[in-house]
Amino acid sequence: MAYNLLRGKRGIIFGALDENSIAWKTALKIKEEGGQFTLTNAPIAMRMGKIKELATQCQAEIIPADATLEADLQTLFTKSMEVLGGKLDFVLHSIGMSPNVRKDRPYGDLNYDWYLKTLDISGVSFHKVLQTAEKTDAMNEWGSIVALTYIASQRTFPDYSDMAQAKAVLESIARSYGYRFAKSKKVRVNTISQSPTKTTAGAGISGFDVFFDYAQMMSPLGNASGEDCANYIALMFSDLSRMVTMQNLMHDGGFSTTGITEDLIARLTK
Repeated sequence: MAYNLLRGKRGIIFGALDENSIAWKTALKIKEEGGQFTLTNAPIAMRMGKIKELATQCQAEIIPADATLEADLQTLFTKSMEVLGGKLDFVLHSIGMSPNVRKDRPYGDLNYDWYLKTLDISGVSFHKVLQTAEKTDAMNEWGSIVALTYIASQRTFPDYSDMAQAKAVLESIARSYGYRFAKSKKVRVNTISQSPTKTTAGAGISGFDVFFDYAQMMSPLGNASGEDCANYIALMFSDLSRMVTMQNLMHDGGFSTTGITEDLIARLTK
């Protein structure tokens, strides 16, 4: 069901790879709610994914950009305002990649050049996005910027490796830049800590299926789906959440505040 929550609003969506990605589902939801946007991803990700298919479906223009490169981001924000006909109301940062995780390097034997790349792509890029948005004066007052994160920023999970530090950096940036942007422009900056979700990136983490089932048993409402997350992002981009900023918002079916559940007890006593 659509509520016209985003009618007349304009923005940028980073990170839509294929139909399994949260950014992809969010694009469809924003379109349904009346929003307009440009789509962007790094050139290599665009070659791997199906972003052109999404662009056709949403009648959105694709502007390639590597989120770690300031020049690319400058072009992205400037051109997005030209394409959309004005300043922006929302931005979704849905970016994360670890070469160490991809190449199965154990946490005790990290390649530090790759580690820095993980931090840059998955964490520092959020600062670069926010800083570029400010420097180009791209955001309307009461705009909303959201980045996706995961509870591994606060707790230890096997195999999440250096991505955990990247997400901690991401969440810290949201607080620090959120204060700055709120004072200067009343722009909101938040992170959403999502349940384990069966995206292309998530499925690449060792042991993902087992942990997905564990989280399902530990969450009173069950794991939040990608579609649920898209709905929440749409809410955060709407005027209904205009006083929420600098928050790490848990969107996990209750996982983060549950000690143990009957489902898990039953599984462990078999």
